[in-house]
Amino acid sequence: MTVVLALIPTGFENPALTENILYEKGEILYTDDSELQTISVVTIGTQKLKIKILSGAFKDSIFSAENVLNGQKNIDKIFSSGDKALTVINLDKNTKQPLSVKAQDFYRSGIEFFLVGVFVIALLAFAGFTGVKAVLSFIFTAFCFWKLLLPMYLYGYNPLLISILITFITAAAVIFLVSGIGKKGLTAMCGCFCGIVFTAVVSVLTGGVFKIPATVQDYSEALIYGGFQLDFSGIFISTVFVSAAGALMDVSTDIAAAVDEIHERLPELDAKELIKSGFRIARPVIGSMTTTLLFAYSGGFMFAFMAFMAKGMPFVCIFNSNYISAEFLHTMVGSLGLVLTAPLTAVVGGLIYGKKTIK
Repeated sequence: MTVVLALIPTGFENPALTENILYEKGEILYTDDSELQTISVVTIGTQKLKIKILSGAFKDSIFSAENVLNGQKNIDKIFSSGDKALTVINLDKNTKQPLSVKAQDFYRSGIEFFLVGVFVIALLAFAGFTGVKAVLSFIFTAFCFWKLLLPMYLYGYNPLLISILITFITAAAVIFLVSGIGKKGLTAMCGCFCGIVFTAVVSVLTGGVFKIPATVQDYSEALIYGGFQLDFSGIFISTVFVSAAGALMDVSTDIAAAVDEIHERLPELDAKELIKSGFRIARPVIGSMTTTLLFAYSGGFMFAFMAFMAKGMPFVCIFNSNYISAEFLHTMVGSLGLVLTAPLTAVVGGLIYGKKTIK
C-alpha cells in the first residue's frame, strides 16, 4: 500500500519548476556583502556569491550567483564562505547550459537524512522487529497525508469528512501493524476511533464558538492569493483533531497493551476487574500525556507569548488573540480526547478480554 501511495501523483506537480531547472548542492566559496545595507534591524540589498557545485551534471563547476535580501527576516538568509547551499541552476532549453545560478537556501537535506537514519537505527536497535513495523507505519502515515489528505483539501473535498476518513485509515494501519491483528489491536483501534470521533465533534462545536479566522495559520493567505477557493474554516477545524490523533493512538495502544499483559498474567480476571485495572493504569497515562500535549503545542507559540509579554499585554488580551486562542483550542481539544480515549480503551479491553460480561 505504501508503494502504491508513493507512485500516485498528487495532481499538483508543476513541471515548470523542474523543466530546464536543476536543484543541486553547492558550497559557498566567496561572498561580497558590499551592496548590503542594514537599516535598524533589517538588512536589504544583494549579496554576490561564488558557488562550487557539489552534485549533478555540473559537479565541481564554479558559478557566480546572487542572493537578494528583501528585508524579510523570516525568509532572507545571509551566506558565509563554507556554507552549503541549495543551488538553483536555470538551463537554456536548447543548449542545456546554465543561464543563471541562484543560492535558494541553506542545504539541509544532509543533516535531515542523517537524523532520520539515527532515528531508524535507534528504533530498530531497541524495538527490533516491532521497530521495523513502526518505521513502516511512519512512512505509510506520511504518504497518506502527502498523497491523500493534502491533495483532497486542495481539490475542495469536505475537509471534516476527509480528515476523519484518512485519520481512521492511518490509525487502523498503524495500530494493527504495531499491535498486530488480534484482541490487542482491536482494543487499541476501538479506543482510538472513539477518541477521534469525540475530538472531531468537540472541534466542530467549539471551533465555531471561538470564531478564529482560518487565516491564522501560516501560508493560508498564500493559498487564498493563489486562487484556491477552499473551506479554510473547515480545514482549520480538521487540523485540530488531526493533530491530536497521534496522541490518541499512543494512549489507546498503551492501555490496550497493558490490558493484554494483565490478561496474560491473570487470565482468570473477568471484564469488570480488567476494566478497573485499565482505569488505574489510564489515570497516570492521562496525567502525563496531557502535559506532553502542552509541551508539544507550547513550542509553536513561545515567541508569540514572548512578544505579548514584552509589550506588557494583559492576560485577557493575550488569551483572546486569534493566534493564542487557536493554539489553546488545539491543546484543550487534544487533552479532552485523551481524557476520554484512555478509559474507553480500558472498557473495550475489559469487554474483549474478560471471561464474562459485567452484571
